[in-house]
Amino acid sequence: MLNMKNAIRLTIIFTLVCVLVSCRDKAAEKRIAELESRLSQIEGNKTSTTATPTPSPTVDATPVADEKPEGPLPVLEFERVDHDFGTIKEGQKVTYTYKFKNTGQAPLIIQNAQPSCGCTAPDWSKEPIPVGGTGFVKAEFDTNGKTNIQNKTITVTSNTWPKTTTLRFKAMVTPKADGANGPVQ
Repeated sequence: MLNMKNAIRLTIIFTLVCVLVSCRDKAAEKRIAELESRLSQIEGNKTSTTATPTPSPTVDATPVADEKPEGPLPVLEFERVDHDFGTIKEGQKVTYTYKFKNTGQAPLIIQNAQPSCGCTAPDWSKEPIPVGGTGFVKAEFDTNGKTNIQNKTITVTSNTWPKTTTLRFKAMVTPKADGANGPVQ
């Protein structure tokens, strides 16, 4: 069982990893996504209250796969999960809104929308979405300091099965022109 102190430590470690790792490194982005997934699994298991002590996890411990809950479930159906901003200039902030519908049999609750990079700020429908209702996940991408081809993700966690949905966007970011020295001769 994860106590509050360990949860805070994991959050601090996760934040430091995100700050220290460059968003341009695809391997680092993949590792961050793995860590987010692992943290999500750990946080999901903290609600269990058993009287028996839980053994300390070992380095080689394999995460237990989540089981599909029984009963009626919501279904998160996005109009599209990919977006291309095209070619944009460095320093611009661009946004895209992913729209979805709950096509399931129970109210839908989005618990979190986690970006792969600090350059992306997500927003989402915070209220439960009734059966047949619609909602959104909005991505704001700050291109400042990001150049060339950019591929980013937002992992949406909800009370659906499976629990996560990955939204993607890409952009070709052209660098700012350095006008301080005039034209190159």
